[in-house]
Amino acid sequence: MSLRDPGGVLLVACYELGHQPLSLASPLAMLRARGFRPAVVDASLDAVDDDVLRAARLVAIATPMHTALRVGVGVAERARAVNPAAHICFYGLYAHLNADYLLREWADSLISGEYEEALCGLAAALDRGDSQPPPGVRTREQSAAPVLRRVPLSVPARDALPPLDRYAWLDDGQGHVVKAGYVEATRGCLHTCNHCPITPVYGGRFFAVPRDVVLADIRAQVAAGARHITFGDPDFLNGPKHSLMLARALHSEFPEVTFDATIKVEHIIERHDLFAELGALGCSFVVSAVESLSPRVLERLGKGHTRADVSAALGILRDARIPMRPTFVAFTPWTTADDFMEMLRFVAEEGLAGAVDAVQYPLRLLIPPGSPIATLDDAPAWLTELDEPNFSWGWRHPDPRMDALQAALWEHVARIAPGQPGETTFVEVAAIASERLGLPGVPPPARSRRPIPHLTEAWFC
Repeated sequence: MSLRDPGGVLLVACYELGHQPLSLASPLAMLRARGFRPAVVDASLDAVDDDVLRAARLVAIATPMHTALRVGVGVAERARAVNPAAHICFYGLYAHLNADYLLREWADSLISGEYEEALCGLAAALDRGDSQPPPGVRTREQSAAPVLRRVPLSVPARDALPPLDRYAWLDDGQGHVVKAGYVEATRGCLHTCNHCPITPVYGGRFFAVPRDVVLADIRAQVAAGARHITFGDPDFLNGPKHSLMLARALHSEFPEVTFDATIKVEHIIERHDLFAELGALGCSFVVSAVESLSPRVLERLGKGHTRADVSAALGILRDARIPMRPTFVAFTPWTTADDFMEMLRFVAEEGLAGAVDAVQYPLRLLIPPGSPIATLDDAPAWLTELDEPNFSWGWRHPDPRMDALQAALWEHVARIAPGQPGETTFVEVAAIASERLGLPGVPPPARSRRPIPHLTEAWFC
């Protein structure tokens, strides 16, 4: 069977925060343009059928995040069992971070960074029977750094993917839901936060996706029923002129379609003059990686902002009538019991309880292989061992109460019923924390003055 036969290439997505996977749609379009006819499966929704695995000569598994890699290894294990001759390639951020283990245990090759062209080159080389992998492809015999150069991109092909109604929807905070699409205006990131998995791969570089490619992708998703678009860039204002042009074009063509974006605290402050316009253009909410309010934790994470900056950013967004949905790394080796309770007080006083997804409260710092966190000067005091099968370094908090609290909160939020109000969750979390840590409780949360839109899939990693 030729790789150019239907299903000769199999593209597998594993989990992408509940949105329709761009990691399938983008390479699918480029492979088709080169004469391949891939099969595609989103393993977060559907089982990967054994017959589909048997038909594939190249099984390419997208691993943009930790959860995706955990699922992807299961796919690779099954592929090896039913089709030992298939070439298995992992592509994406976590392929690079876990390269040694993957190549030793599961993978024939890996691609990271701007992966599409290298993946097409790999398919062509395998189809020709070449023994030498193309540039950008790492194997057991050939090293290859992440692809960090601008590559030509096609308009993503979404026709073979599961429909949008099987993915996250936008809830406007008043019970009305609409289908949501997903695009990226830029890839990589200008910043180098120590805990971010993008840092070891892109090293402070980012690439703008061509405006016509993004807009054509938006049009296709609106035609499929999307009435909200997530800009999934690591930071929407890495390229502010480019992103603002896209937001204007989206609103001009589809004034009824709203959007959300992820923006750093420091960019909210630096580009404060943009937010009144972004609100008028349909920005429903902004996700911002607050992570912590502790000066020590923020310094260790390399976040580049302070608690005062967070308050200032909240004020800027409120003036623009754009809610912030903050994310936190609630448990780190440096987070004290007082730090955790102070985070809860801040959430209560700022009226953010309805804007914080329950999963944020027990989130524990993930330290993948290659992370700068593992090389910090104080790491020997709390770092344990590299757990390769779980794709992360282990660490132990110097205060045993913090590890116990994190486990208790994780167990608690896992049982929360879908749709429970954020304020109710906050009260429950605060009570558990106060009891476990033996510290005074926090005041009841202030209610938000306006509805807080959100996607129906909670943020995770």
